[in-house]
Amino acid sequence: MKKSNFITSILKNKCPRCRKGKLFKTSNPYQLKKVLDMHDECPVCGQPTELEIGFWYGTGYVSYVLAVLFSIFNLTWYWLIFGITWRDNSVYHWLIVNGIILTLFMPALMRLSRTVYINFYVYHDPEAETIERQQKTKQVENIKSL
Repeated sequence: MKKSNFITSILKNKCPRCRKGKLFKTSNPYQLKKVLDMHDECPVCGQPTELEIGFWYGTGYVSYVLAVLFSIFNLTWYWLIFGITWRDNSVYHWLIVNGIILTLFMPALMRLSRTVYINFYVYHDPEAETIERQQKTKQVENIKSL
């Protein structure tokens, strides 16, 4: 069985426990009405996505850090390509470009912040899928025996 990569699972918004199930109901983050619609639990391993009431409030901090890192990345490429000085107001041009780029990438960054945040609390378990399958089989057997 192929081992799932940690970074790849985060970038693809996969479940942190099994790294196979999708966290979000839709794959496209630009369906703005459904940008944060998540499954209640992972479709593959059954891991709950909201660990407690108000769990997702902490993603604001993660989203802030991601936006700052993204802005630093934008500053770097902008400086390398166009150059930035205070004399010709190119800093203001970069601020405008950075604001537009951040606005365009915000739905993807919001999803990424949720995925990163849940990875702080839920750890990878390579056997999660088989354990969930066994539990469901036992539940079905218990229901049939009634």
